[in-house]
Amino acid sequence: MRIRPPHPAELPLLQDVERAAGERFREVGMAEIAADEPLPLDELEEYRRAGRAWVATAEAGGRDVAGSPPAVVAYLLADRVDGNLHVEQVSVHPAAARRGVGRALLERLASAARAAGVPALTLTTFADVPWNAPYYERCGFRRLADDEITPELRAVREREAAHGLDRWPRVCMRREV
Repeated sequence: MRIRPPHPAELPLLQDVERAAGERFREVGMAEIAADEPLPLDELEEYRRAGRAWVATAEAGGRDVAGSPPAVVAYLLADRVDGNLHVEQVSVHPAAARRGVGRALLERLASAARAAGVPALTLTTFADVPWNAPYYERCGFRRLADDEITPELRAVREREAAHGLDRWPRVCMRREV
């Protein structure tokens, strides 16, 4: 597996990965989340241009037999929120799940944060979905108490609530780097 910034032509693959990864939400009664469309290509391009997007590919590098880059199996997008790097989206294709790909992407983001002098990673996620908050806890994140939620992170949660995500319990999480 190799982690690197995405090429512009790969951005539609990020949408494909997110759609495939989202299907798991049907298993836990969250069909609306599974049906939610990924970010549009122009927004993905903004993340790519800003250097806040990474992909994990199926091979360590090089080209496949057809001369194409290795397949994108996962990706991560990050924002700056309250001076921290915030995991906006991380998606792993089901065919690559349970192989440490998501954790490797989070570690890549933590490395970027350390290099930039950023103190922490943050994210918001579903509290009770096994591959959400419980997974991130295993990756070193902790749930924030309400009085620990910073102003910009609170604004993220307000946008999520307006999008209807509060139909299911959500939490804010933080990992020091």
